[in-house]
Amino acid sequence: MGKIICLFGKSNSGKDTIFKELRGDENLKLKPIVTYTTRPKRDTERDGTEYYFIDESKLETYDNMGKVIEKRSYNTVNGKWHYATVDDGQFDSDNENYILITTLEAYKNIKAYFGEEKIIPFYINVEDGIRLERALKRERNQHKPNYEEMCRRFLADNEDFSGERLKECGIKKYYNNYSLEDCLNQIKNDIINNI
Repeated sequence: MGKIICLFGKSNSGKDTIFKELRGDENLKLKPIVTYTTRPKRDTERDGTEYYFIDESKLETYDNMGKVIEKRSYNTVNGKWHYATVDDGQFDSDNENYILITTLEAYKNIKAYFGEEKIIPFYINVEDGIRLERALKRERNQHKPNYEEMCRRFLADNEDFSGERLKECGIKKYYNNYSLEDCLNQIKNDIINNI
């Protein structure tokens, strides 16, 4: 039976870097699940790699077809942005192992859709001061920095990933990303032991 590795954590905790390292590890053979968003693409992002960048009408079409596994909406300083995991034929959870970056709320819905026995959660943790430094550095490198949205997201993450919410979802183990190498080794070992 295939497994789905769910990576989640607050913004700038290193999820993208860890995702890329795990996806590229030939020993793990994890296939990425690319999720969808209606938010604008960042300068360094590519359609179909980090996300599928779509408009609201396309997302509504998937929803009407019954293909949306989970969907989240955020009121940002730039308007409403939607994120979704779509059953679009990109995965065969019976025979392959997959990896995706998601949120805690989405993790609960993905677990309900596929069944708890197929899902392995990995919560990436970093101290807030380090996350804020990383967020500021990333935003400064954007063509049009959006510091207001950066701050909104930073504060929202503290609520979205509160200890209480993590506990409600059954998340007991945290993977501290202060040393990328150590964090990756811990995660890889736990993936190998669970797939």
